[in-house]
Amino acid sequence: MQTVELNKVKEAASLLSDVVSETPLMLNIHLSQLMNAKVHFKREDLQQVRSYKIRGAYNKIASLNRDQLAQGVVCASAGNHAQGVAHSCFLKQVHGVIFMPVPTPKQKVDRVRQFGGEFIEIVLVGDTFDEASEEAMRYCRENNMSFIHPFDDMKVIEGQATIALELLSQANTPIDYVFVPVGGGGVASGISSVLKKLSPQTKIIGVEPAGAASMSTSLHRGVNTKLDHIDKFIDGASVQKVGELNFELCSIHLDQMATVHEGKVCQTILELYNTDAIVVEPAGALSVAVLEQFKDEIAGKNVVCLISGSNNDITRTEEIKERALLHEGVKHYFLVRFPQRAGALKEFISEVLGPNDDITHFEYSKKHNRNTGPAVIGIEMNGQRDVEALITRMKERNYYGEYLNNKNDLFQMLL
Repeated sequence: MQTVELNKVKEAASLLSDVVSETPLMLNIHLSQLMNAKVHFKREDLQQVRSYKIRGAYNKIASLNRDQLAQGVVCASAGNHAQGVAHSCFLKQVHGVIFMPVPTPKQKVDRVRQFGGEFIEIVLVGDTFDEASEEAMRYCRENNMSFIHPFDDMKVIEGQATIALELLSQANTPIDYVFVPVGGGGVASGISSVLKKLSPQTKIIGVEPAGAASMSTSLHRGVNTKLDHIDKFIDGASVQKVGELNFELCSIHLDQMATVHEGKVCQTILELYNTDAIVVEPAGALSVAVLEQFKDEIAGKNVVCLISGSNNDITRTEEIKERALLHEGVKHYFLVRFPQRAGALKEFISEVLGPNDDITHFEYSKKHNRNTGPAVIGIEMNGQRDVEALITRMKERNYYGEYLNNKNDLFQMLL
């Protein structure tokens, strides 16, 4: 089995010293008070490309020989890895071809082009990352180019592992806990390998989305497992299968895996912005969103959360708000059957809705040949007691159709 060699990580750190920022380790006063612990953020969201991915991408590209660099590099990504590779190509003046799925938002494509400039070519292909990745691998083989994997590569892992060296040099006291986001496992395998050698008392917790728990599933089964279906909302940490090398390293060095509901991650994104004016992407909020699960365990301890990136798409803000409200139990959707008579809506508002219920979504189309007409209504309420009382009143007056929050197929259409 391959292992992360400390001298190689130190060589990577030296190589990267003029390329990446030594991101700050910042005490978060609000969360420290809330968790009764010293909670620090390792701010990799403050890198020039707004994520840690530049570390691994540059370290890998810099390891190629002259002939390999002359042939150029290829990667597949719709996010942070693409930006890390693009900027590395610009810095090394190496030609790079970056494959991205066709549905990738234009602003992400433009950002990659901005970082790579004249040294990169962007190819939009396929509807998903997997399709884009397959095409990238085929192109790489046909053109004898070097593939820059986002996580399953030792040079990439060594680059990400330099974060651990920075942590230890910045910490004034021993670190008790480190929470690290897990997607493919690149940064988790790198950081955990170094910390277990240099700070063995530190407990390392990997955190991944509940809807894409590929590492948790694999570690539980003892074999690297490909999930049939995943929730891709937290796109920076949602993979069907983690890297083989990453699985082996994490199985040895991670102390524990934890999962976080996507709705809780959305809550955390909004709280970080409202409380600390920190903008994070969904994957970047994982390490903070999980703290509540460990509140009793980390009390009085010195804790570090890796804030992995801030490449959030502003067009997703409304969806993030919606998912947060749903997770809090504040937002509820119903199929309401209105009698086809004048005054039905007025009656519903004045006599069925509670005094604190607020309609935030309404879709209705009147059908003259039916006794009742269905409407989809979204309502914000204060708690489960209000929900149950509303359902009771709707049933008493024959307005009730269905509660949609737990109807996954129907509910996805609303999001």
